[in-house]
Amino acid sequence: MRVLIAPDSFGDTLTAVQAAESIATGWCRRSPGDEIEMAPMSDGGPGFVGVLHASLGGELLSVSVTDLYGEETPTAVLMVEGTAYVESAQACGLHLSERRDPERATSYGVGQMVDAAVDEGARRVVVGLGGSGTNDGGAGLLAALGAVAEPREALRGGPHALEQLSAVALAPAQQRTTGVELVVASDVDNPLLGLRGATNVYGPQKGVVEDRKHQVDDQLERLAELVDRRLADRPGAGAAGGLGFALLALGATRVGGVGVVADAVGLAARAAASDIVVTGEGAFDFSSRSGKVPYGVARIAAEAIRPCIALAGQVLVGSREMRALGIESAYSMVELVGEEASMAEPAESLALLAERVARTWSR
Repeated sequence: MRVLIAPDSFGDTLTAVQAAESIATGWCRRSPGDEIEMAPMSDGGPGFVGVLHASLGGELLSVSVTDLYGEETPTAVLMVEGTAYVESAQACGLHLSERRDPERATSYGVGQMVDAAVDEGARRVVVGLGGSGTNDGGAGLLAALGAVAEPREALRGGPHALEQLSAVALAPAQQRTTGVELVVASDVDNPLLGLRGATNVYGPQKGVVEDRKHQVDDQLERLAELVDRRLADRPGAGAAGGLGFALLALGATRVGGVGVVADAVGLAARAAASDIVVTGEGAFDFSSRSGKVPYGVARIAAEAIRPCIALAGQVLVGSREMRALGIESAYSMVELVGEEASMAEPAESLALLAERVARTWSR
């Protein structure tokens, strides 16, 4: 039996590559004769570059940048034949700091990564968005690429600094990226502003408190009015705290993050050559339909007329919702070994779950 294993990362406990390896280990314990193929996945968030590097090869360019609170942090830009892949979460990810002060968090480091890719001669820069701890509308990114503000530091200090913003000259940043195709890789389709915007939908998980939402949204609106208010309504403008908006302002096109990785790893052809597709993520719930890896993998499996099952840390949907997402069955680590073991020994817990699941699905 041919088994294709294509999971996302499991939160902060396992990378997508580690998750795929654990599933493969457990499956092979039960069914050592099965042919296992691994295709670790990402939706553009944490792990985006690692997954692509594992499949595409290429050169990793080390770039030291400032993180969301101004501390130096190492990042890696993947260079593959004139295309640079940038993982925004490496510079402004929520996981980088225990501090939760999104009104002062900046995306400046992401702009430094894009700038380094341009310096390296990239003709195309694909920026994966997801897992950010920032909510500055991409103002920091624009500043790193040369945009000039009045007052001078207003683009670098997070939404709090945008209160003082009175003018933005975008031309220097546009000139810096002239001749470079910019691509936003994200499945988030939220606009920048309003009830479905970056602040109201994703702000709370980054630390924006309820009674500050309106004020922070107003700060982003000030930025949008000075850059291009029409772009704020575009699908994806609200991705990664508004990094989508800033990149759209520089002429970027938007593609699905899962699709970028699926195309890069040849997932459709590999699914068609398999008998079953196994995906997974940390928490499998109905939000998985919002551009997450399991939904994207299940759609590709369905097109190949192959069953798709999911292994997850927790499964928070019923069978009806599962099938609406294209998943035949979903299995929980927590239900098998408990929450404590799942967190303390995630690799072995996932392997045990895969071993159990193989009893049902391997033939």
